[in-house]
Amino acid sequence: MTITQAIAAQRLPDLDQYRLHRTAEEAELDGVAVPDLAARFYRCSLPDGRLASVGHYTLAGRDLLMAWGYVDEKHCRSHTVSADDEGWGPVVDGCPDVDFVRDADRVVGLRVRAADGSWTDHTTAARRP
Repeated sequence: MTITQAIAAQRLPDLDQYRLHRTAEEAELDGVAVPDLAARFYRCSLPDGRLASVGHYTLAGRDLLMAWGYVDEKHCRSHTVSADDEGWGPVVDGCPDVDFVRDADRVVGLRVRAADGSWTDHTTAARRP
């Protein structure tokens, strides 16, 4: 199966077919910095000239979510949320729903809506002074 077919079938991307494009040890999600959120971004050139892209996010060293699609599209095609020790959850269309956890005006964590509509238990990140 080609990468294009895998994306169309909404299966998890095989990162072995991608190359690491960049990393962000202090990552942002939707333009908001979250303590202990890190990301690795991968790309793969397709035969039709398009670039497939995957973002793999971790929070405090634990898998949080993967989102993927094409570089020339503004939004994600699909995403999946980590189900803690159970691996990745079901694939969902579009970008993930996120909820920023705040302490007054400061973002201190992040929750992500899972495929079943529940929120992840990744509710807090380590606080920074």
